[in-house]
Amino acid sequence: MKKVKKAVFPVAGMGTRFLPATKASPKEMLPLVDKPLIQYVVEEAIESGIQEIIMITGRGKNAIEDHFDRSMELENLLEKRNQTEELASVRKISDMCDFWYIRQKEPMGLGHAILKARDMIGDEPFAVLLGDDIIHTNGTPALAQLLEVYNRTGASVVAIEEVAKERVSSYGIVDPVHCEGSLCMVKGLVEKPEPESAPSNLAVIGRYVLTPRIFEMLDKVNPDQKGEIQLTAGLNALCAVEPLHGCKFTGKRYDAGDKLGFVIATVEYALRRGDIGTEFQKYLAELKF
Repeated sequence: MKKVKKAVFPVAGMGTRFLPATKASPKEMLPLVDKPLIQYVVEEAIESGIQEIIMITGRGKNAIEDHFDRSMELENLLEKRNQTEELASVRKISDMCDFWYIRQKEPMGLGHAILKARDMIGDEPFAVLLGDDIIHTNGTPALAQLLEVYNRTGASVVAIEEVAKERVSSYGIVDPVHCEGSLCMVKGLVEKPEPESAPSNLAVIGRYVLTPRIFEMLDKVNPDQKGEIQLTAGLNALCAVEPLHGCKFTGKRYDAGDKLGFVIATVEYALRRGDIGTEFQKYLAELKF
């Protein structure tokens, strides 16, 4: 069984929910305290053992490439000023792993974005991480938890978590055969079902470990009404021919693609910080609004 070494990051979306902030700047570069959203997810991938990251980008996403590249002017300035801590932090970003970039010329769905990575993935299993799902853990990273399942079973795995029944229409929901502990066997998925028709309240979250057969499935699925190729449709086809597991990960997930979720993440990540957490907590306790 081949080891998962590569991860795909679909980052070509327009980020319309954060307009006007995202008019000229990628949503993935919005700062969560002092790091852009995408860096948290990249660091999770690296900590999970990923060695190569493939970004599926689009128009206006150059800031992402620049962020993970060397900035010699900035490094030279920091070195001259003897700002060794800051210098180390910016060098670490570009040295984390190898980054590759593939252009998706128009947004045609998550499944289409993943298909763009086919030639670089080849016949290897790979991970997919969505940059606006931020998952905080005190131990094993969320992706590493999925990789543990893959290494044990050799089958594709999606991250899942329980959501309130009234919120199932905002997610892809799994139809489980059975669940045992943190692991479910999945027989199908339903994209954004109405609460009364949802097969469960187990929502798919933005972490996946997939076998290369998913490319074959995505090639066959029909585009939806918007003309997009959806990953959910590909996963439905996949679980008809080989096992698909859902993993209830341990950790707290923040939907940073939503305004309220982003603000909550900002507050809680700031409170966890050793440098500003205590003072920020004091400020919140004294806040009168």
